[in-house]
Formats: sequence, structure tokens, C-alpha cells
Amino acid sequence: MTEDIASSAGAATRSEGAATLLIGQCVRPGREEDYLAWQKKLGAAAARYPGFRGVELRRPTEGQPEWVVVYQFDSSANMQRWVNSATRQEFLDRGADLFDGPGTQQVIARDGRVDDELVTVVVSHRVDPDQVEDFLAWQRQVDEVESRFDGFRGSEIFRPVPGVQQEWTISYKFDTAAHLDAWLTSEQRQKLLADQRFSDFTLSRIEHSFGNWFDYGDAQSAPPSDFKTSIAVWMGLYPTVVFLTLLTAPLGMPLWLGMLVGNLLSSFVMSYVTMPFYGMPILRFWMSPAKDARQPWTNVKGLSVVLAINAAWAVVFYLLTVKFWTLP
Repeated sequence: MTEDIASSAGAATRSEGAATLLIGQCVRPGREEDYLAWQKKLGAAAARYPGFRGVELRRPTEGQPEWVVVYQFDSSANMQRWVNSATRQEFLDRGADLFDGPGTQQVIARDGRVDDELVTVVVSHRVDPDQVEDFLAWQRQVDEVESRFDGFRGSEIFRPVPGVQQEWTISYKFDTAAHLDAWLTSEQRQKLLADQRFSDFTLSRIEHSFGNWFDYGDAQSAPPSDFKTSIAVWMGLYPTVVFLTLLTAPLGMPLWLGMLVGNLLSSFVMSYVTMPFYGMPILRFWMSPAKDARQPWTNVKGLSVVLAINAAWAVVFYLLTVKFWTLP
């Protein structure tokens, strides 16, 4: 049964979502009605987030003991914003006593992308049905050992979906590539992999040089090249640094302290102001071009826009700091 809770932005688009999130949870006996009320409010909260397309709740069956919630969003990026939101976390905290053990979740995206600012490894295992419990016990050992390594930021386990994905998928997240490599090459991991039952797997890495600055939420587009991201950062960095220098110069800090404070402020301003509201919207056509975009015209136009904008800023800052005012 799938109609206990169903909400969507339009029935026609429900099956066309670019990203689907399946969450399975075992509800404590006798708390089913409380869970239904809680889940209905949670679904209504999700509907207010960008890109939401629908949510359905599926009751447990003989072959599926968990309640399964299916969320659909128009992109992996919008789905992740909901998953990581403070709103959802507040609901999870309030409903913690409804569940009998931790839940499981699986993301199904059209291109299988993992959107995350961290360095991520995705591992897929084929597990025989009669070895599922042993596999889960082995995976708990892996998580316990892995969690003691520097830079570990969490792991997720995604169950197979009949007819869609037969493998068990586990994603591990670390803050840097160096910390990830330390885990992948560690003696502790090699000992765990010595268990021949689960030694057959595939592994892939996902790394992002500039976090989520250039994530446009388009599951069909390849990430921009390092050259493009560097040029885009240059366009955002120039006005940011100059404005912050003008603001902090009257404080009279020595060079070593002024640079220390200025770089810290620049990092926050670039992450929360400059790139989200200035760099990314202006350069979207170039950073993530449409499939039918004309080349090399699109690249030429993108570079021209960057040069023109920075030239305009240069004129403004020249007039401001030379003609009208000079730094103390």
C-alpha cells in the first residue's frame, strides 16, 4: 500500500524526478499511529523545500518489515539540501523514540552522482541473501574501525532495490583526500577485507575541489573543469578581497595580522555571499552549459564575461582608491 501519505507538486511529474530518496525505518510496536502523524508533518515540511516533487509512505509487508518513505526531488542537490536541513533534523530529534533501531536510506539519481563537499568513496557489494545478517555485522565492524581514523565524516549504507540495483552500496566520507587514502591503505582495512565472503566489490571516488560552489543541481551535467572553476573563483575573489581590505584598513593592523584576518573573512564571504549570489548565477551558462550550447562560442562568451566584469571592478576600485580616497 502506497497511499497512506502522498504529497506531490504534481502527479504528472512524480515519476520523473531526477533524484529519489528511500528511507526505511522499523517503527516500535504500538506507535504506528504516532508515526503516521509525525511522518505526515515531515512530508508537509519537505514540500516547502525547492525542487520537491512528491513523497509516499509504504507500509511494511511480509517481505519488507520496514516502513519505507519515498521522496522525489528534481535534482540531487535539492534533495541533499532537504536531507541535511535543520528542519529535518529537528523532526528526527522529536521522533527518535518512534523507531526500533537506526533506519536505512538509499539515493537513486539518474546519473548515480553523489553530491557532497567531502571526499567520498562509494563501494558496491553483491551479497547472497543468506549472508545479509553476516554482511551487516561485518559492515558494523568496518564502521567502528573506520570511525577512529582522522577526518572521518560518516558513512551510509544503501540496501538493494529489486529491479533497480542489486548491490548493497556503502558511501564513506572524509574531509580530505589524504585522510581518505590513509584509511584505504591502512593495515586495519586490509585485515577486514581478508574476509573472503565480502572481498568482491567495486570502489569509486568522488572529489570536489571547490565544495558545492559550482553545484547547479543538474544531474545530467558534468562538473566544470579545474580551469573554469579557477577563473570563476578569480572573478569572485577580486572584489571580495578589495572590499574587505577597504573595510579593515582603517583598523591599522600590521600586514601579518591584516592578511590573517582578511583571508578568514574572505573564505566566509566567498562561501556564503560572493559565489552563491554573484559568481554562480552569472557564470552558470558557461560553468554548466546546456547540451546544445554552441562551442567554442559559449567558452569565448564565458571568458569575455569574466574579463569584462573584472575590468569594470578594476575601474571602480581605481576611482575609489586613487581619485576619491586613499588607504590610510
